[in-house]
Amino acid sequence: MSEAIFRSDMTVELVKASASDADVIWAARVSTAGEQSLEEVGEDPAKSAGLINYLARERHGSPFEHTSMTFFVSAPIFVFREFMRHRIASYNEESGRYRELQAIFYVPAPERKLVQIGKTGAYEFVDGTKEQYDITTNAMKESYNFVYERYQRMLEAGVAREVARAVLPVGLYSSMYVTMNARALMNFLSLRTSREGSHFPSYPQREIEMVAEKMEEHFARLMPLTYGAFEKSGRIAP
Repeated sequence: MSEAIFRSDMTVELVKASASDADVIWAARVSTAGEQSLEEVGEDPAKSAGLINYLARERHGSPFEHTSMTFFVSAPIFVFREFMRHRIASYNEESGRYRELQAIFYVPAPERKLVQIGKTGAYEFVDGTKEQYDITTNAMKESYNFVYERYQRMLEAGVAREVARAVLPVGLYSSMYVTMNARALMNFLSLRTSREGSHFPSYPQREIEMVAEKMEEHFARLMPLTYGAFEKSGRIAP
């Protein structure tokens, strides 16, 4: 059996993008300029920063949809299950039916807060003790090694991959491509990051927030004016 790899990090890579502040402007201008909006395609978007701020503030969202960003994400399966609650994106994930899944599993980093205090809807997480951390990581590693050995045993016995994968846990790392437009991404970020100044506070699970933070870095670089408007409007998706 291949030796298990234990990770606590998340991988996010921008694969391709057709996304700029200028895309938002010419899409918006067609409302009032018709075919003359084509003249905006090559214009400096900074001249129309006010328009972008207006669109975000007043929640005129459709111009932000004329963009596209495709990310490669490697994260535990439980992160993907939360991710796919967002039905405003396109997903393609690796399949345990068609390939042997690798022994790469999630364990929390030492700085991951382990203890939940408060009731559902009004809670916070605080640091755990060293004992709690050791219990958590040891239990995870022991369980991962046990089930992966059974997975390998079934494959060696000729059991189909799609059947054998049923024993594997949601802490297994998977990979996918996800494609979103800027409006969808702002909606995702508003729900999956916790930031001061947000009009509507959010309480995401830390692991999906780690993915969201990396996606946000790419978004801020590709569309700085739109990103700035998102921040000014209290991180509410238009």
